[in-house]
Amino acid sequence: MEPLISTQNQHQQKIADELSHFLADSYVLYLKTQNYHWNVSGPNFYALHLMFEAQYKELADAIDIIAERIRSLGSHTPASFAEYGKLSSIKEETHTVTAEEMVKKLMKDHETLSQQANLILSKAEKNNDQGTMDMLIQRIREHDKTAWMLRSTLEKK
Repeated sequence: MEPLISTQNQHQQKIADELSHFLADSYVLYLKTQNYHWNVSGPNFYALHLMFEAQYKELADAIDIIAERIRSLGSHTPASFAEYGKLSSIKEETHTVTAEEMVKKLMKDHETLSQQANLILSKAEKNNDQGTMDMLIQRIREHDKTAWMLRSTLEKK
């Protein structure tokens, strides 16, 4: 049974496909952020440890919302590391990096997700998909805020 929502069926699938990539990127960023939370060290350990924890918890909530939107559009939600590996443009962290490198990489990844969400938003807007637009506006706001906070952490006086 097809969902009765505000977008046309052919456009629903295209948007759901793009949201699947966005979900994969969000999940990889979640995992990377949790990795950094566990493995950060150095003089700013405690502050970064807490900041990364808040960030991965926020991402966990967001992942659920994105996945549920994909389902609302009538599509299958990717839900395996194999699928995420194929769909994601965000790279996992496989090496030990410094705290400063962690902050720089997370900042770049949040900027990437904000840009990606903006592209999907314009397509959702063309198709009058208000539900997807609302979700993406919230994601853009959160990724921009997080990137700003990470960027501010790097500033030297």
